[in-house]
Amino acid sequence: MSVKETVGDFITIEREGRVAVVRFDRGDRINALSVQLLRDLAQTARLLREDIETSAVVLTGGQVFTGGADLTDPAIRQRAAASLLERREMLRAGPDMCDAWEALDQVTIVAIEGFCIGGGVALSVSCDFRVTGKSAYFRLPEIPLGMNMSWHTQPRMVNLIGPSRTKQFTIFGEKVDAGTAEKWGLADEICEDGAALATARRWADKVAALPPVSVRMAKRGITQAATALNAVSTFMDADQFALASTSEDHREAVNAFLEKRKPDFTGR
Repeated sequence: MSVKETVGDFITIEREGRVAVVRFDRGDRINALSVQLLRDLAQTARLLREDIETSAVVLTGGQVFTGGADLTDPAIRQRAAASLLERREMLRAGPDMCDAWEALDQVTIVAIEGFCIGGGVALSVSCDFRVTGKSAYFRLPEIPLGMNMSWHTQPRMVNLIGPSRTKQFTIFGEKVDAGTAEKWGLADEICEDGAALATARRWADKVAALPPVSVRMAKRGITQAATALNAVSTFMDADQFALASTSEDHREAVNAFLEKRKPDFTGR
């Protein structure tokens, strides 16, 4: 028998046995991450952290995983007029959300359909495993838009795919298809389109059949070994984002995107 609860307007948690399935779904084909949705996802992770009955958590989106940050969100637009101190506080939502998911002792499996862009990548690499439909792709658009990759993401990707591929993925901002993602180690299994959730659930069921205390200890030990220096290398990435987003190059990148032309970057 499953038990379902909601967090905020767009998140459901469905528990069955030792598995919880978390779905965030705004009901459209972008499934963008608003600031409130980021906070609700963080709250969801904190609720699950206190759940000693659950061994595995599957995280999935709606029609697609997510197109990343919701640039139409009024809370994001308000940052432009905020003081630096206010802006630093506003920028906490993304990294706090990713940190909350990484802090879970349950094994976390992300089911990805369609696309996983920007903040979606940041969220997915905060988790343990990623299962993707064969047509799904990953992309980081931040650098071509004159920003930096924040949310404590870069060392997590280095942990997964190494420094050279992390540089390719981050700097060029190009799509990484499911096959390449699996070759790199960013995706753990590719399945038929539409089957990512069912496939991720099979992974979760395997975890749920194992001794829960041993699983939690193993996961935490491996995560701590892999991420011991991550906080040291990313403690200023929100400040870097605040700086980069005030540059002329960032404004030029956004204008060029909207005007469908090639940008002219100057380093200012």
